[in-house]
Amino acid sequence: MTSIKTRKKLIEVALPLDKINEAAAREKSIRHGHPSTLHLWWARRPLAAARAVIFAQMVDDPASVPEEFPTPEAQERERQRLFRLLEQLVQWENTTNEEVLESARREIRRSWARHCLGAAAARLSDDEIVAAINAGRMPALPGFHDPFAGGGALPLEAQRLGLETYASDLNPVAVTINKAMIEIPPRFAGYEPVGPLPPGERQATLHADWSGAKGLAEDVRRYGAWMRAEAEKRIGHLYPRVKVTSEMAADRPDLKPLVGQKLTVIAWLWARTVKSPNPAFADVDVPLVSTFILSSKAGKEAYVEPIILGGRASRPPQVAGETPALPGTPALPGYYFTVKVGKPPESAKNGTKLARGANFRCLVSGAPIGDAYIKAESLAGRMGERLMAIVAEGPRGRVYLPPTEEHERIARSAQPLWKPDQPMNRDTRDLVSGRGYGFFTWADLFTPRQLVALTTFSDLVAEAIEKCRRDAIAAGLPDDGVGLDASGTGALAYAQAVGVYLAFAVDKGANYWSSLCSWHSGRDTVTSTFGRQALPMVWDFAEANPFSNSSGNLLSGCEQAAKLLTNLKSPSNGLALQSEAQSQTVSHNKIISTDPPYYDNIAYADLSDFFYVWLRRMLKPIFPGLYATLATPKTEELVATPCRHGSREKAETFFLEGMTQALENLARQAHPAFPITIYYAFKQSETESDGTTSPGWETFLEAVLRAGLAITGTWPMRTEYTGNLKKATNALASSIVLVCRKRAADAPVITRREFLRELNATLPEAMEEMINPGGAGVSPASGNSQDGRALRHSPVTPVDLSQAIIGSGMAIFSRYAQVLEADGTPMTVRTALQLINRFLTEDDFDYDTQFCLHWFEQHGWATGKFGEADVLARAKATSVDGLREAGLVAAGKGEVRLLRWPELPAKWSPKTDSCASVWEALHQLIRALNQGGESAAGALLARMPSRAEPIRALAYRLYTLCERRGWADDARPYNELVAAWSGIEQVAGAARVAYSQMKLDV
Repeated sequence: MTSIKTRKKLIEVALPLDKINEAAAREKSIRHGHPSTLHLWWARRPLAAARAVIFAQMVDDPASVPEEFPTPEAQERERQRLFRLLEQLVQWENTTNEEVLESARREIRRSWARHCLGAAAARLSDDEIVAAINAGRMPALPGFHDPFAGGGALPLEAQRLGLETYASDLNPVAVTINKAMIEIPPRFAGYEPVGPLPPGERQATLHADWSGAKGLAEDVRRYGAWMRAEAEKRIGHLYPRVKVTSEMAADRPDLKPLVGQKLTVIAWLWARTVKSPNPAFADVDVPLVSTFILSSKAGKEAYVEPIILGGRASRPPQVAGETPALPGTPALPGYYFTVKVGKPPESAKNGTKLARGANFRCLVSGAPIGDAYIKAESLAGRMGERLMAIVAEGPRGRVYLPPTEEHERIARSAQPLWKPDQPMNRDTRDLVSGRGYGFFTWADLFTPRQLVALTTFSDLVAEAIEKCRRDAIAAGLPDDGVGLDASGTGALAYAQAVGVYLAFAVDKGANYWSSLCSWHSGRDTVTSTFGRQALPMVWDFAEANPFSNSSGNLLSGCEQAAKLLTNLKSPSNGLALQSEAQSQTVSHNKIISTDPPYYDNIAYADLSDFFYVWLRRMLKPIFPGLYATLATPKTEELVATPCRHGSREKAETFFLEGMTQALENLARQAHPAFPITIYYAFKQSETESDGTTSPGWETFLEAVLRAGLAITGTWPMRTEYTGNLKKATNALASSIVLVCRKRAADAPVITRREFLRELNATLPEAMEEMINPGGAGVSPASGNSQDGRALRHSPVTPVDLSQAIIGSGMAIFSRYAQVLEADGTPMTVRTALQLINRFLTEDDFDYDTQFCLHWFEQHGWATGKFGEADVLARAKATSVDGLREAGLVAAGKGEVRLLRWPELPAKWSPKTDSCASVWEALHQLIRALNQGGESAAGALLARMPSRAEPIRALAYRLYTLCERRGWADDARPYNELVAAWSGIEQVAGAARVAYSQMKLDV
């Protein structure tokens, strides 16, 4: 093989960033056939972003191929062609479009041929390149490896792009997910289903298409249906239908047509209870309810109404048709629940909750019930639950019914024969156990009925595997006894493969079958246990029916697994294995793209034990090594968790040292022809008072540089999901993709002055290129911008510019062995970021003003996501909290907006606010002009003469911006200020003279 110099890849030069981000954001709302529906994993990367990044890190930038594209114009035309292919490649509709995918694979092969053959590759067609690889005249494409594989998006997309793919992770749950996506489907490609059709189904054609993993998908459906039917025979009596009685319909016209019918229950809604703290009602179990609202949909409102009885030994009248109370059953004391339809009273909104956290009121006495009391009661084992309402499947939607004694009695009759009694981590607040509410083991998160259901379904997985094995032998598959873990392809391995997806369906059910699921009154459905990346307490929980047709039913998990398998047409093999990133050797000569843990954002190991305890019960016979331990590995996990290491400082040291080792391992083994791409996301709560950086981001960059990697680019990608429950949290929208290459062994040392000189020479031009891609001097025919200039990438938006430009600065910093301060000590990453931040704007405005200006460019006066504001504020060396304290923004419920001038305080004075920003000074001046005319504005300007020019410059800038955007109303105040500026300055000058004569300190 000819020795060819390393060529720059597309990702190191340009990307159609807006199209990639648009596709990534859109993908978050796609469910059918998406890998995220197979099994929950936290912080998954969108497939669009993963596919784009891997493609762009493998394909040559045209400027690095002068033998084929000798002029800038030719290079730009080729770059635009690659952009158009990338824009097609990231669309969800093209995920299985073989024509588009094969076009991408051809570009990857051509770039690889250039690396292997140099200029000679230009003379070869794609067929000739493939033939050369197959004949051994040219090396095969390198494999791909993700050493922090997690949810598997990156390995899956690498495989889709034609690469032999390897995925490793320390966590057994993550490894199993990756096996299910990249390892198992190619092994059984083309297999026909072996299971019998479920009763009532007919084969559509005699010769169905069983290409890819479609046959495996069909068997997952068939054996899933068999499992459900068998489970209903065994435990169906624990999930009875609910009968609509005439007593229920007495004051409910909506129920009258349903009287006498038995409806399938969707969910039983329970309220947790504690003994009343009022001594007079000490024997009453009072409910802890966050809301009594059942449905908030317009025209379909429903709510629970608690009825307080006069005598504490009283009970509601027996409902006709209800099974009589068992002898010795205690009377319901103090109150009972009924269900009403129509607009609920205001009091129903907050249930019995008084404030955030565990703060409630006693339903029968009104006494407050505080956090300490509730924790003490729960730790003593005195927290109970009481049925509050029943949600059923009606002929025209949800039907809300009052609880019945029969249904509560049946639920309490369940007796599980096994339960996961492994202890939960009580030292972390990511788990409900850490909040002190009496949850000690994983079994404590489930009701007895849920435990019975989960153990029944778990046991049926093993039975389904054995049934499938027998059916596979009958269908002609070899009975070789070689299992899935030993790379088998016969009857046993195939049956175990089907069992993996059935186990995932049960595990997915567990996410809906715990007592930490709530009822979503806006969507009328059960929400999953993991509404966010934690296990918080749920006071009034929803117990889903696994035999219904709604959220949490078993067949839904089977169907989602089958749809994913149907979409997988893997052109290459994959392997998933358990391994530490610090010591693995899989990366040798591989292409590497990875998404490592984000400092202390997510407690992956602690959270995944929720699933591991059930997967271990089902899959240990299949993967004995992977599921050998009682819980997932914790000690070696690369997250900065203080509770594991004794302090935050020790946790940070552990993370830095471990991540450095992991990245050193990657830098040492990665294929030299390709850059390494690393995803990293921020956690907004890490923002410090100076707003310059965050411990996680700074520590991670430190690890990257210590590992001997040089950063050649940073790309902000819209990868974080902000929908559903995260809408009300300060969630982030972006990850930063770092593009890295190994730093030269003979990298020089430079001084701080030399570093600043390079920043001065490089960053202004880099930022102009990001804002104004293409620039001047390029042939109009070569580009596709509106004014005829070529676009080397899409314009970077203001909110993302601040992070993208850091890449240019860190590229300078990281290419040197050291940057020395004046005293000879090495410059820290923190200092380098602070110096880079100073070049992030062409304006001389203060940091708060820079934030406000760029936020206004992006959002105007409208609200935006907190995560975007946090990323921008950090890059501008400020913080959202600081901006809120300064009175510049309003922030809450995951959103941020700039305050308009009428919202600013009227008694503001620059004397008492010596650190006021130019932004605040400008808008206070506008307020004074509108409320007091030129005299008031001039008097105010006289008190801050040094800010006159920056104020006017900002006014011009904002007026021009508003005019360009067509924001006529927003432009008016700035236009009025500029028009009145001469008069304001005259008043200010006169005022300053008067102040001086009177010797006033203004």
